[in-house]
Amino acid sequence: MTYPDLLILRHGETEWNRLGRMQGEADSPLTQQGCSQAAAQGRLLNEFGISGWDIFCSPQGRCTETAQLALQGTMSQVVLDGRLAEITLGAWSGASRTKIMETAPHLFEPEDNMIWYDHAPGGEGLEALYVRTGAFLAERTKPTVVFTHGITSRMLRCHALGLDSGAFSDLPGGQGVIYHLSSGRQTCLAE
Repeated sequence: MTYPDLLILRHGETEWNRLGRMQGEADSPLTQQGCSQAAAQGRLLNEFGISGWDIFCSPQGRCTETAQLALQGTMSQVVLDGRLAEITLGAWSGASRTKIMETAPHLFEPEDNMIWYDHAPGGEGLEALYVRTGAFLAERTKPTVVFTHGITSRMLRCHALGLDSGAFSDLPGGQGVIYHLSSGRQTCLAE
């Protein structure tokens, strides 16, 4: 499937990001660094030029806060869409990554593996996330800016790059950057 151009942004650093706690469906506020990252994304959007683009945002607070800062408070054209929320982590929501690793070390071998997101007790699972992000993208007909989360961003980019859901952990992440997806290619925009 082909998609219009996409600009995909992850929210800025949060208090829980800094502490190594898993957020999932939970939320925590942006740190000072997170606010700076959102401002940098705003400058990148302004430089890129998004006039006439659709703008969608996860309804979770860390994303709406990032969008507010990046768009300089102009949220009137932003559509909140629950399909852009982060993968739910069930019992692991709020837990530290270190604690999760202690309880299920086999899921973290090799250490850079991210498939443990598929094993959260009571969590959503990767395939469900892949389906809901695909449903969101299937409705896009014009260039779109998306404010979302780390794992959700990777799944959206899997679709746009023609990859299956298993490739999500091979894609880069990062806060304060924007991924431009166009004609099956990805470019990272950063200051």
